[in-house]
Amino acid sequence: MDCQSKNEHAYELTSFKMELFFELSLDLFSVAGFDGYFKRVNPALKKVLGYPDEILYGRPINSFIHKEDLEATVETRNYIISDGIPLLNFENRYITHSGDIIWLSWTSVPAKEEGLIYAVAKNITHKKKLEADRNALITKLTQSNEKLKELTFTTSHDLRSPVNNLLSIFSILEESTMDPVEILEFIQLMKHSTEGLKHTLDTYVDNLSEKDVLTVLVEQIDLQEVLGKVKNSIKSLIETSNTRIMADFSVFDQVKFNRSYLESIFLNMFTNSIKYAKPGSNAIISVSTRINQGSPQLIFEDNGMGFDMKRIGDKVFGFRETFHNNADSKGIGLYLVHNHVTSLGGKIDIESEPNKGTKFTITLK
Repeated sequence: MDCQSKNEHAYELTSFKMELFFELSLDLFSVAGFDGYFKRVNPALKKVLGYPDEILYGRPINSFIHKEDLEATVETRNYIISDGIPLLNFENRYITHSGDIIWLSWTSVPAKEEGLIYAVAKNITHKKKLEADRNALITKLTQSNEKLKELTFTTSHDLRSPVNNLLSIFSILEESTMDPVEILEFIQLMKHSTEGLKHTLDTYVDNLSEKDVLTVLVEQIDLQEVLGKVKNSIKSLIETSNTRIMADFSVFDQVKFNRSYLESIFLNMFTNSIKYAKPGSNAIISVSTRINQGSPQLIFEDNGMGFDMKRIGDKVFGFRETFHNNADSKGIGLYLVHNHVTSLGGKIDIESEPNKGTKFTITLK
């Protein structure tokens, strides 16, 4: 055999081996033209995509790509063609013949003189699913952490009112000389306050013991019952401040909401109005219901110090935002009310002017 024949034989053998490698490889091989069509696809890639040859070679490659990845894919392909630079680990999604979505990671090398792009891909769908599951878990853990933080703030903040209520009773007992009948009345007050405190503690302990803190229980709640519980828990505070609370639930007297959230809303609305009463005036608070454009609303109004809404704007619901010189202000009450309402799909609006009181409109979902 002469030298030329040996070279031809070696070339044919190499071509045969390359062809065999292309056909038998478990990696996903393809040859695409600069015109955007597949020229050759190995069996492994055909199996993954699932299309018959007439579709695979008859349609532009763009027709197989997920629409959310199409723009990036086209830009990348144009970059390869124009600059002639190999591309490493480009990821995009393809739609298979059965309608499934798969993720492929491509390494591509252009051959300008041939007008072709030689590419090898790996199916990374499983990896992407693991990443998505991990990200979903991280998101859930983050949300759980935020919910637990909110619950901690709610618990510590809302317990202050019944505790202050008890302290005010003890203060009166220390400073007063009372007859037995008055003492019995104060003992009854203390009993009511302690029961309110126990109820608040029990509610938050139940919330903390829930297996899934992201699940907020919603139930049908009697507004008069909530009003009574909250008033009872701060009875001494209401009486010593000569606060008057008026309620009108004639439009509707029940709402579908979370019970502890609703009690926290009533508690914070009342204590804020008492806390920010105008100097020299007793707080007058009204709570009522109405229907506006088919949506149920709770309206809380007072005659207190009010806010300069042009100055503070949306900061009124911010965490630890305070707007009056009150030593007892922590800037948490309205933040909690806003979170309680919006977390269940509602919204809260505020109308207020300095020394003209405040009106909160809570629109329920």
